[in-house]
Amino acid sequence: MTRPEILVTSPMHAAALGKMAETFTVHRLWEQPDPAAFLQSHGARIRGVATSTLYGRIDDALFARLPALEIVASFGVGYDNVDVAAAAARGIVVTNTPGVLDAEVADFAIGLLLATIRRLPQADRFLRAGQWPDGAFALSPTLRGRTVGILGLGGIGKQIARRLEGFDVAIAYHGRTKQAAVRYPWYASPLELAQACDTLIAIVPGGAATRHIVNAEVLAALGANGVLVNVARGSVVDEDALIAALQDRTILAAGLDVYEDEPHVPPALLDLPNAVVMPHIASASEATRSAMARLVADNLIAWFAEGRPLTAVPETPVAK
Repeated sequence: MTRPEILVTSPMHAAALGKMAETFTVHRLWEQPDPAAFLQSHGARIRGVATSTLYGRIDDALFARLPALEIVASFGVGYDNVDVAAAAARGIVVTNTPGVLDAEVADFAIGLLLATIRRLPQADRFLRAGQWPDGAFALSPTLRGRTVGILGLGGIGKQIARRLEGFDVAIAYHGRTKQAAVRYPWYASPLELAQACDTLIAIVPGGAATRHIVNAEVLAALGANGVLVNVARGSVVDEDALIAALQDRTILAAGLDVYEDEPHVPPALLDLPNAVVMPHIASASEATRSAMARLVADNLIAWFAEGRPLTAVPETPVAK
């Protein structure tokens, strides 16, 4: 029996590539000297795609070049890199990798929050620069007494909230709807949440619906003691407004793991002493990335073996 042909758009963890190679004929697009020519000659035989945000957007133009395509398995819990509406219109299944990275990202979010408030990277640079003999490092702000707003109380957001409970801080949240089983206060908009908090952790999905929902008005509402942590998508925050808010001290500080034009980060942001910047590593432990990669492969295997993937996104036909 002919093995299904799978297109892998960009470098992926060896755990996924090895598992896929056991079942499928795997084509590595990034290794092709002329990807466009490869798609022209092989596109009609491709039945599955494994992709990540490293490749860029998977859209209808690509679908048109892959007429036999049945499934797109995306690496990551966020899948705004895939045009799911176009995929659904063509009957193409889309999957992501939820659950397996929730705890890792939640751990990282708490670490980034503490690093931002207590200025840990700045203290590290201070010591390495040999400045300690000249005087103690400046006193930092504190997490004590803060009210932390979680923008997006999904699986990861709930794990962040559970960890925050151990720090004895007040917790509130905003989501599209109030969750009956959640005891934290709910606010109907990001602005109302920011007005009630001095610390905001963004963990909502990316895409048009959440683009720039953290804007200048929301940042101003956090106040001069305000702290923003973004472990969601760069598009969620108006980056220009954030830079201005940090420069003029409209807010106290920001901890960022994601940016609007990754991997390019505005120099103005890098120059700010009150910003802690990370290279999109919230889920980047060996164990978690391996689990995510295996789930990409398992979704493809389950689809071609049983006709039902493991973690189809809500917009995809089979999920309904």
